[in-house]
Amino acid sequence: MFTGLIEDLGSVRTLQRDGDSGRITISTALPLAEIRIGDSIAVNGACLTVTSLGDGMFTADVSPESLARTTLGELQTGQRVNLERALRVGDRLGGHLVSGHVDGVGQVVERVQERNTIRFTIKNPPTLSRYLVEKGSVCIDGISLTVNAVGRETFSLTIIPLSLAKTTLQDRKTGSRVNIETDILGKYVERLLRYRETGQPASGSVDLDFLAKHGFL
Repeated sequence: MFTGLIEDLGSVRTLQRDGDSGRITISTALPLAEIRIGDSIAVNGACLTVTSLGDGMFTADVSPESLARTTLGELQTGQRVNLERALRVGDRLGGHLVSGHVDGVGQVVERVQERNTIRFTIKNPPTLSRYLVEKGSVCIDGISLTVNAVGRETFSLTIIPLSLAKTTLQDRKTGSRVNIETDILGKYVERLLRYRETGQPASGSVDLDFLAKHGFL
């Protein structure tokens, strides 16, 4: 698990493709003496496992699923990436609970300066719309953010100067593709509500009649 609070802006040294999988090496200022082979590091929000360590860098394998569901396969040599080590027991949860399992890829459709902040509007895959809630949490490229407004297939975020300076959001512009992970709590609640007393998945969506029948209203 992660918190969505970025620890370091790393940069891609190499991204090697081998069929539908790959291997990525990233330069980082993270304290590598505290990192072990097998540890998890979120790279732009995608949880990867460290397979080797070097002088100021680490390497991780990238599975076919990760390449298919994220923007990792689009990274170029020298490109900056958001990095966060896995949450340890006892750490402060400053952002929100993030699994590092990207749900889909969105696209920045608007970037607007509003006084000292930047408002991003992101087009999301239609399947993710039901998990996006105004003033709820969302993870964009590994960054824990608050949803300001939700449209039919878009949502907006207001980014403060510190978040812009410390993350890859400073590089994002109209047309940029970003990894999206929606709030894990909403997904679990939906799945639980869709199960009937028999334990079988319920058909259809969760609506007011469904909630009333199962004692939630």
